Amino acid sequence: MPRNNASSSIKDSRALVKPDPLLPIPISILIASILTVYPVPSSMSIWRPEFMLLLTLFWVMHQPKWCGVWFAFFIGFMTDLMLDSHLGTHAFVFVLLTFTARFLTRNRRILTFPSRWIIASVVIFLNFIVLFLFHRMSGNLVPLWFWSPIIPSILAWPLICILLKRWRGA
Repeated sequence: MPRNNASSSIKDSRALVKPDPLLPIPISILIASILTVYPVPSSMSIWRPEFMLLLTLFWVMHQPKWCGVWFAFFIGFMTDLMLDSHLGTHAFVFVLLTFTARFLTRNRRILTFPSRWIIASVVIFLNFIVLFLFHRMSGNLVPLWFWSPIIPSILAWPLICILLKRWRGA
């Protein structure tokens, strides 16, 4: 009969531990930044998903111990700098949406993929509502194509989850 020793239990516990996302977080930020500012024809650019928002949502929802409100603020600030928008607009919106995502997931121990997709969809829609309000309060006219990235962003969420599924948290 095999004996249970300490070394075999340590090996078993290491197999259950998920890998740390220390390296994938900055790499995914870099890739999302490139996808956000990469030049595409204007007819396609209005359909570009909100990659920085999707990435922020993924890391905040799947790795809450690593990424929180300050992470969302930093990514939002970077987005403001990349998109040449009013400084602090995306930072504020990303922090607000991080609180919203955390609120919607706080009492749920196990979140299925469809429930996370619904939460992400709600947060993506709220992102556009809050940005619309910011534009209107600053006196800018908002064109109709402002709303066009909502559907591509919602449809891109499963792709983000599939590509980064190895680093999903508990």
